[in-house]
Amino acid sequence: MNALSSISRGAVSSWRSQNRAQRLLRIFLSVTWIYAGWDKASDPGFLTQGESTFIGTQLAAYAQSSPISFLLNHTIEHATQVGIFVMVAEFAIGIATLLSVAPTTAAFGGFAMATGLWLSSSFNVSPYFLASDSAYAILWLTYLLLLIGNRRMPATNFQRRNVFRTAIVAALAAGAALVGRAVSPSNAASSTNRAAKSSGKKIVKLSALPVGATFNFIHSSQGVPSLLFRTKKGVFAYSAICTHQGCTVAYKSSTKKLVCPCHGAEFDPMNSAKVISDPAETPLAKVAVKVSGAWVVEA
Repeated sequence: MNALSSISRGAVSSWRSQNRAQRLLRIFLSVTWIYAGWDKASDPGFLTQGESTFIGTQLAAYAQSSPISFLLNHTIEHATQVGIFVMVAEFAIGIATLLSVAPTTAAFGGFAMATGLWLSSSFNVSPYFLASDSAYAILWLTYLLLLIGNRRMPATNFQRRNVFRTAIVAALAAGAALVGRAVSPSNAASSTNRAAKSSGKKIVKLSALPVGATFNFIHSSQGVPSLLFRTKKGVFAYSAICTHQGCTVAYKSSTKKLVCPCHGAEFDPMNSAKVISDPAETPLAKVAVKVSGAWVVEA
């Protein structure tokens, strides 16, 4: 109870001590980060492999052009853990900023996260002012500098009261993430809604894809490179993102295998893209396609 009272008194005191510009930044950034955490927690596909909004799919797409692709490629194998960390961290940073618990640490965390998102997802956006992540990085840095003032970064305070306050924020962040997961719609319903939006998107004319041919395309809802096959039995497609570290696989017609150029993993496209050569451990994700009239379309 003492820790809760301390948080309440500290939050009220901090609001009173800040000018209107600081309060505006604090409200906007804390609410935005809490909302970002909720958006991920309430998305049933965010932590579900094979879904269009799966964090692993997003990381693989970012790695195609990001200046820190060498780091992103190493996170793909642990995408679910990365997703959980990002989701809880967003809640924690937002709540800590709102309640003024370790405010400079939270502001630095927000700055680091926004900078990481900018380098990952929007670094190549042109003109640069259209990339919102860079703007968030500047906003967090501005708020951090306002908190510090003319002082140096304060040393970490490990007093028992502050440890309890931090633990309460961590518990609130974890609880918010669990609530978001609990109230999110089912994966099946979410997948149906997304499929309805992208269903019918034309990929290639059937006449341009003879039996035995392949076709590279970018899936409209997942936004990742994909490979389309046509056999005597019909058409099917897979994500071209290797499940090892996110490199783009290519079809090798001489062996009839999908091969990763980075580490040599191989997949069998005629057998559900199952792994036939290490270091990958899971098959490539399936992409739903079908024939509609004279076209192959997204299903």
